Amino acid sequence: MPRFPSPLSGFGATWSAKGRILAGVLVLTVLLAVAGITSWATSSGDPDHDDSTSSTASTPSSPQDAPRPAPGSGSVPKPPHLADPLAYAKAAAVMLWSYDARSTSRDQQLAGMNAWMTKETKYTDWSSLSAQIPDPVLWSRMADNAQYATTKITEAHYPSAFKQALADSPSAITEAYIYAVTVTGKQQITWKKGGGGAEDRSVTLAVQCRPSQDCSLVSIAPRVAP
Repeated sequence: MPRFPSPLSGFGATWSAKGRILAGVLVLTVLLAVAGITSWATSSGDPDHDDSTSSTASTPSSPQDAPRPAPGSGSVPKPPHLADPLAYAKAAAVMLWSYDARSTSRDQQLAGMNAWMTKETKYTDWSSLSAQIPDPVLWSRMADNAQYATTKITEAHYPSAFKQALADSPSAITEAYIYAVTVTGKQQITWKKGGGGAEDRSVTLAVQCRPSQDCSLVSIAPRVAP
């Protein structure tokens, strides 16, 4: 039975250069100085990155390339109007871990996810999100098997590495207002003829929440210190 791959399956194999820079920044807290927090998404591409490791190489590489869903169709929720990074990350995790292949095409899933991304192209890492979606053939098999998933969130918190970095350089956050948030929860997967199962989930998200603006999603980040 085909199943929607975990957002952490093969985690890191399909990161873009921006995602790997973000990983290094979160883990190597000692390197976070005044501009450390915002350096996640401002580094140039990595010429050694091999896109052939990704099973979803045909997915859009930027927010502008993402397909647009037909009006009124698709199961992906719209991004909420929230100013709190923790609350937005919880909602984003539900969006990432929930789907309904019975009523939503792969293009609609991608387009719905894309709506959650920051419009600031300097920071957005769309490839870290689009790489989580199965290829068209697998999505079609999921649809044939009436597969869908729902999610319940357990909790969300700022990782210790991020909190320490912020304590070391409080003013750094004001450059881009990007926060790291780790979210945990449980995903319930169901398919026809009574098939199903549940899995625990955990992901660290980079969320942008500028003052007086709604939050948006920047990237999927690596696991970091709790």
